[in-house]
Amino acid sequence: MHRFISIMFSLLVITGLQVSVESAGTRSERSVDRDYRSLLTVTNGGGWGSWGQREMCPAGTYAAGFSLKVEDPINGDDTALNGIRLHCINTIQSSSHLHHSYSSVSSDVGSWGRWTDIKWCPSGFLASFQLRVESFQADGDDTAANNILFRCSRGSFLKGGGTNWGDWGTWSDSCEGKGICGLKTRIEAPQGRGDDTALNDMIMYCCD
Repeated sequence: MHRFISIMFSLLVITGLQVSVESAGTRSERSVDRDYRSLLTVTNGGGWGSWGQREMCPAGTYAAGFSLKVEDPINGDDTALNGIRLHCINTIQSSSHLHHSYSSVSSDVGSWGRWTDIKWCPSGFLASFQLRVESFQADGDDTAANNILFRCSRGSFLKGGGTNWGDWGTWSDSCEGKGICGLKTRIEAPQGRGDDTALNDMIMYCCD
Protein backbone atom coordinates (compact mmCIF):
# COMPACT_ATOMS: atom_id res chain seq x y z
CA MET A 1 0.00 0.00 0.00
CA HIS A 2 2.79 2.39 0.92
CA ARG A 3 4.55 1.55 -2.36
CA PHE A 4 1.34 2.25 -4.34
CA ILE A 5 0.93 5.64 -2.65
CA SER A 6 4.60 6.44 -3.36
CA ILE A 7 4.19 5.56 -7.06
CA MET A 8 1.03 7.65 -7.37
CA PHE A 9 2.72 10.63 -5.69
CA SER A 10 5.66 10.35 -8.11
CA LEU A 11 3.30 10.30 -11.09
CA LEU A 12 1.52 13.40 -9.81
CA VAL A 13 4.83 15.23 -9.38
CA ILE A 14 5.99 14.28 -12.90
CA THR A 15 2.65 15.33 -14.40
CA GLY A 16 2.79 18.63 -12.54
CA LEU A 17 6.30 19.32 -13.82
CA GLN A 18 5.23 18.53 -17.37
CA VAL A 19 2.28 20.92 -17.17
CA SER A 20 4.57 23.60 -15.72
CA VAL A 21 7.07 23.25 -18.56
CA GLU A 22 4.39 23.27 -21.25
CA SER A 23 2.76 26.43 -19.86
CA ALA A 24 5.98 28.44 -19.91
CA GLY A 25 6.36 29.11 -23.60
CA THR A 26 4.22 29.18 -26.68
CA ARG A 27 0.73 27.82 -26.06
CA SER A 28 -1.58 26.64 -28.81
CA GLU A 29 -4.80 27.15 -26.82
CA ARG A 30 -7.43 29.36 -28.38
CA SER A 31 -10.96 30.54 -27.76
CA VAL A 32 -12.98 29.92 -30.92
CA ASP A 33 -16.27 31.12 -29.42
CA ARG A 34 -14.91 34.29 -27.80
CA ASP A 35 -17.19 37.30 -28.22
CA TYR A 36 -15.84 40.17 -30.29
CA ARG A 37 -16.84 43.82 -30.54
CA SER A 38 -16.01 44.66 -34.16
CA LEU A 39 -14.30 43.26 -37.24
CA LEU A 40 -11.74 44.81 -39.57
CA THR A 41 -11.62 44.31 -43.35
CA VAL A 42 -9.80 45.82 -46.33
CA THR A 43 -11.18 46.42 -49.82
CA ASN A 44 -8.29 45.11 -51.93
CA GLY A 45 -8.14 41.45 -50.92
CA GLY A 46 -7.99 38.76 -53.59
CA GLY A 47 -11.08 36.79 -54.57
CA TRP A 48 -9.75 33.23 -54.99
CA GLY A 49 -10.15 30.44 -52.49
CA SER A 50 -12.47 29.97 -49.54
CA TRP A 51 -12.68 31.35 -46.01
CA GLY A 52 -11.29 29.33 -43.13
CA GLN A 53 -12.61 29.20 -39.59
CA ARG A 54 -12.45 32.15 -37.23
CA GLU A 55 -9.65 31.67 -34.68
CA MET A 56 -9.52 33.77 -31.51
CA CYS A 57 -6.91 34.54 -28.86
CA PRO A 58 -7.61 33.00 -25.43
CA ALA A 59 -9.96 35.06 -23.25
CA GLY A 60 -8.23 38.04 -21.64
CA THR A 61 -5.44 38.22 -24.25
CA TYR A 62 -4.96 40.29 -27.41
CA ALA A 63 -2.60 40.16 -30.39
CA ALA A 64 0.55 42.17 -29.73
CA GLY A 65 2.68 40.48 -32.38
CA PHE A 66 2.50 38.54 -35.63
CA SER A 67 4.51 36.36 -37.98
CA LEU A 68 3.98 35.48 -41.65
CA LYS A 69 4.39 32.36 -43.75
CA VAL A 70 6.09 33.58 -46.94
CA GLU A 71 7.29 31.83 -50.07
CA ASP A 72 10.33 33.65 -51.42
CA PRO A 73 10.33 34.39 -55.18
CA ILE A 74 11.07 31.19 -57.12
CA ASN A 75 10.96 32.51 -60.71
CA GLY A 76 8.04 30.20 -61.39
CA ASP A 77 4.57 29.80 -59.89
CA ASP A 78 4.97 32.20 -56.95
CA THR A 79 2.46 32.27 -54.11
CA ALA A 80 4.02 35.03 -51.93
CA LEU A 81 2.02 35.29 -48.66
CA ASN A 82 0.69 31.94 -47.44
CA GLY A 83 -0.37 32.53 -43.86
CA ILE A 84 -0.38 34.70 -40.74
CA ARG A 85 -0.15 33.95 -37.03
CA LEU A 86 -1.25 36.28 -34.27
CA HIS A 87 0.67 36.11 -31.00
CA CYS A 88 -1.47 36.97 -27.99
CA ILE A 89 -0.61 38.31 -24.52
CA ASN A 90 -2.51 40.00 -21.71
CA THR A 91 -2.44 43.64 -20.60
CA ILE A 92 0.11 43.05 -17.83
CA GLN A 93 2.52 41.37 -20.24
CA SER A 94 2.07 44.22 -22.74
CA SER A 95 2.85 46.96 -20.22
CA SER A 96 5.87 45.09 -18.84
CA HIS A 97 7.18 43.94 -22.27
CA LEU A 98 7.05 40.27 -21.19
CA HIS A 99 6.74 38.35 -24.47
CA HIS A 100 8.37 35.08 -23.43
CA SER A 101 4.98 33.46 -22.73
CA TYR A 102 2.28 33.86 -25.36
CA SER A 103 -0.45 32.04 -27.27
CA SER A 104 -0.44 31.75 -31.07
CA VAL A 105 -3.49 31.47 -33.32
CA SER A 106 -3.92 31.17 -37.08
CA SER A 107 -6.77 30.46 -39.46
CA ASP A 108 -6.23 28.50 -42.69
CA VAL A 109 -2.64 28.54 -44.03
CA GLY A 110 -1.23 27.89 -47.51
CA SER A 111 1.16 25.04 -48.32
CA TRP A 112 4.34 26.89 -49.25
CA GLY A 113 7.00 29.03 -47.63
CA ARG A 114 8.57 29.54 -44.21
CA TRP A 115 7.52 31.38 -41.06
CA THR A 116 9.20 34.71 -40.38
CA ASP A 117 10.35 35.89 -36.96
CA ILE A 118 7.73 37.45 -34.69
CA LYS A 119 7.35 41.23 -34.76
CA TRP A 120 5.98 42.77 -31.53
CA CYS A 121 4.33 46.09 -30.77
CA PRO A 122 6.67 48.09 -28.48
CA SER A 123 3.56 48.62 -26.32
CA GLY A 124 -0.14 48.07 -26.72
CA PHE A 125 -1.80 45.70 -29.18
CA LEU A 126 -2.41 45.42 -32.93
CA ALA A 127 -5.24 47.81 -33.83
CA SER A 128 -5.57 48.10 -37.66
CA PHE A 129 -3.96 46.71 -40.80
CA GLN A 130 -3.15 47.34 -44.44
CA LEU A 131 -2.70 44.63 -47.08
CA ARG A 132 -0.37 44.57 -50.08
CA VAL A 133 -2.07 42.72 -52.92
CA GLU A 134 -1.12 42.01 -56.54
CA SER A 135 -4.11 42.49 -58.86
CA PHE A 136 -5.22 39.90 -61.42
CA GLN A 137 -2.39 39.26 -63.91
CA ALA A 138 -4.43 37.76 -66.78
CA ASP A 139 -1.95 35.41 -68.54
CA GLY A 140 0.78 36.16 -65.95
CA ASP A 141 1.51 34.60 -62.56
CA ASP A 142 -0.97 35.61 -59.86
CA THR A 143 0.20 35.91 -56.26
CA ALA A 144 -2.72 37.78 -54.56
CA ALA A 145 -1.72 38.88 -51.00
CA ASN A 146 1.98 39.70 -50.64
CA ASN A 147 2.52 41.53 -47.35
CA ILE A 148 0.82 43.17 -44.37
CA LEU A 149 1.34 46.31 -42.31
CA PHE A 150 -0.09 46.74 -38.80
CA ARG A 151 -0.60 49.81 -36.66
CA CYS A 152 -0.32 49.25 -32.91
CA SER A 153 -2.74 50.87 -30.46
CA ARG A 154 0.01 53.19 -29.17
CA GLY A 155 0.85 54.45 -32.68
CA SER A 156 3.78 52.25 -33.76
CA PHE A 157 3.84 50.50 -37.15
CA LEU A 158 4.93 46.92 -37.88
CA LYS A 159 5.66 45.85 -41.46
CA GLY A 160 5.73 42.17 -42.33
CA GLY A 161 8.54 40.41 -44.15
CA GLY A 162 6.46 39.55 -47.22
CA THR A 163 7.23 40.07 -50.92
CA ASN A 164 7.05 43.26 -53.00
CA TRP A 165 4.55 42.54 -55.77
CA GLY A 166 1.34 44.51 -55.92
CA ASP A 167 0.17 47.67 -54.21
CA TRP A 168 -0.79 48.70 -50.70
CA GLY A 169 -4.51 49.21 -50.21
CA THR A 170 -6.23 51.56 -47.80
CA TRP A 171 -6.18 51.04 -44.05
CA SER A 172 -8.86 49.04 -42.31
CA ASP A 173 -10.87 50.75 -39.61
CA SER A 174 -9.24 50.90 -36.17
CA CYS A 175 -10.32 48.56 -33.41
CA GLU A 176 -13.31 49.39 -31.30
CA GLY A 177 -12.05 47.90 -28.06
CA LYS A 178 -8.65 47.08 -26.63
CA GLY A 179 -7.12 45.43 -29.70
CA ILE A 180 -7.19 42.69 -32.32
CA CYS A 181 -8.05 39.34 -30.78
CA GLY A 182 -8.64 36.98 -33.72
CA LEU A 183 -8.57 36.43 -37.46
CA LYS A 184 -9.99 34.56 -40.43
CA THR A 185 -8.15 34.03 -43.73
CA ARG A 186 -9.16 33.31 -47.31
CA ILE A 187 -6.88 30.65 -48.82
CA GLU A 188 -6.80 29.13 -52.30
CA ALA A 189 -5.98 25.43 -52.11
CA PRO A 190 -3.18 24.00 -54.30
CA GLN A 191 -4.26 24.08 -57.96
CA GLY A 192 -2.19 21.17 -59.24
CA ARG A 193 -0.81 22.36 -62.59
CA GLY A 194 -2.79 25.59 -62.32
CA ASP A 195 -1.72 28.97 -60.98
CA ASP A 196 -1.46 29.00 -57.17
CA THR A 197 -2.08 32.14 -55.08
CA ALA A 198 -2.41 30.78 -51.50
CA LEU A 199 -3.47 33.64 -49.15
CA ASN A 200 -5.89 36.11 -50.75
CA ASP A 201 -7.64 38.06 -48.01
CA MET A 202 -8.20 38.29 -44.25
CA ILE A 203 -10.54 39.56 -41.56
CA MET A 204 -9.41 40.68 -38.10
CA TYR A 205 -11.59 40.73 -34.98
CA CYS A 206 -11.43 43.22 -32.09
CA CYS A 207 -12.33 42.55 -28.45
CA ASP A 208 -13.01 44.71 -25.40
